[in-house]
Amino acid sequence: MILPSKEEWRTHVLNERHELDGSVRAAETTALVSSITSAVAELADVGSNRTVCAYVPVGSEPGSVEMLAALRDAGWRVLVPVTREPGPLEWAEFTGSHDLVRARYGLREPSGPVLPSSEVGAASVVFVPALAVDEHGVRLGRGAGFYDRTLGLAAPDAALVAVVRDSELVMSLPADPHDVAMTHALTPERGLVPLPVGNSGEASASPE
Repeated sequence: MILPSKEEWRTHVLNERHELDGSVRAAETTALVSSITSAVAELADVGSNRTVCAYVPVGSEPGSVEMLAALRDAGWRVLVPVTREPGPLEWAEFTGSHDLVRARYGLREPSGPVLPSSEVGAASVVFVPALAVDEHGVRLGRGAGFYDRTLGLAAPDAALVAVVRDSELVMSLPADPHDVAMTHALTPERGLVPLPVGNSGEASASPE
């Protein structure tokens, strides 16, 4: 049996996202905004650490700036990536959509001070963009490797949460030795889903 490669998965997921009806996308975005603060409260020690890392979504990525605003309104310090090459991601504090500026790769980043890569270690929760994640915590990214180089700097007890659509939480994905496993997924319908982190050993025969 020929198992799908990461590139085949990427093509499949991106095609599905491209074809997604606008009303469905809007409903999923609203659902994620509604669940993000409760997810953080469940995962984090709210008494001692008020820092989370997240991201500013682009294109068809699940999520929204409203998710970041909801976290900030709930009293969290929200850090989002600043992309420089080579090496792991740097960070800047999200202070509102009005402070986001255009950056490389079609991204938007805060205009404020840039913080070092090691700042991810201050976060109790790290929300990670993903094309898919499987039931063993294997995350499928876009292939640039920024997060693989970054997440090793996270605190050992930090929750690593892949934000995906419900159909993108799948049985199994192909994995490489350098992949950093996710501890949870966050989806519009299922909300926060714990993942039994471990190597699945094989990929599923077809995208789910």
